[in-house]
Amino acid sequence: MLSQSHIEVVSALIVVGGTLLATILRCGLADTRKALRVLARLPRRRFDAEGTRAELAAQIREIRQDGLIRAEAHQFDDLEFDEATRALIGTRSVAALHAAHQRHRAHRIEVSEQAAQVLAQAAEMAPVFGLAGTLISLSQLRVDGASTDLTGAIGMAVLTTLYGLLLGNLVLTPLARMIERASAMEEDERQKLVEWLAGEVATEVPGGRHGEAAARA
Repeated sequence: MLSQSHIEVVSALIVVGGTLLATILRCGLADTRKALRVLARLPRRRFDAEGTRAELAAQIREIRQDGLIRAEAHQFDDLEFDEATRALIGTRSVAALHAAHQRHRAHRIEVSEQAAQVLAQAAEMAPVFGLAGTLISLSQLRVDGASTDLTGAIGMAVLTTLYGLLLGNLVLTPLARMIERASAMEEDERQKLVEWLAGEVATEVPGGRHGEAAARA
């Protein structure tokens, strides 16, 4: 007879291991790894909008003092704004700034949506493996219905069902929503910064405000 602690461990292994395997088979190993990396970055992923805005303000002051031709692009702790400001200064075009932003935005959204989809698939599979664990545990019953076997089998059946429901509805689904919310918040902050930067340098680029309006169109 399995002890209670062994029943809990086996139940968890059936549900978690089965869910992970099914997710890999459904979504592929590469996408599953990407989703796990997104999850690992989630606690420290917060975009530093204030710090980036302060650095952009310094860049804007230099552009106004020296002009776009002589200004040098600053190094930001952010790949998008590194590329966007280099494009702005190198081409003297607000359109290049917006184009760089859109490329990075599209990539970030694709990664976030892919990760959320992987977790959504996993959330669907967790209750399935809870049920699978229930069937496995009940299949171990002795034909003579010995009470010790019955108690252990029912215990594992209940736990696997419970673990499947909890994993799917209280862990995986909320994590998927967290990724979506964090992505939406970051994109909103980045969009505001790009629009602010474009507006501040519009008078320094050929075409001025008309060029900025055309870039947005």
